[in-house]
Amino acid sequence: QVQLVESGGGLVQAGGSLRLSCVASGRTFSSYSMGWFRQAPGKERETVAAINWSGAITYYADSVKGRFTISRDNAENTVYLQMNSLKLEDTAVYYCAARRSSYYRVLPSEYDYWGQGTQVTVSS
Repeated sequence: QVQLVESGGGLVQAGGSLRLSCVASGRTFSSYSMGWFRQAPGKERETVAAINWSGAITYYADSVKGRFTISRDNAENTVYLQMNSLKLEDTAVYYCAARRSSYYRVLPSEYDYWGQGTQVTVSS
């Protein structure tokens, strides 16, 4: 069992930056691939970014490419999402999730453990 706790969300003006963190419990963090997802009111949960066990391979949704960066620190059991040039449409609850595999998948349904989410609100 893995427990995930996100932090770093908040209110930011358009064009600003936020850095989300997700800390995982347990001693096997490096064996999991990780993902960040978001869900806006009235919309389905969508994949934002994903990363393999080592951090060498990453995936980004087209809507965030060039603005967001996913990274991980296996020594700290933490995965990060650096979000720059934030837009109004980035407003959502952001979730991190872990997949019991070294290699990520894109679909949220492929992930086994989820955090409680952190709200990101971008204002004009």
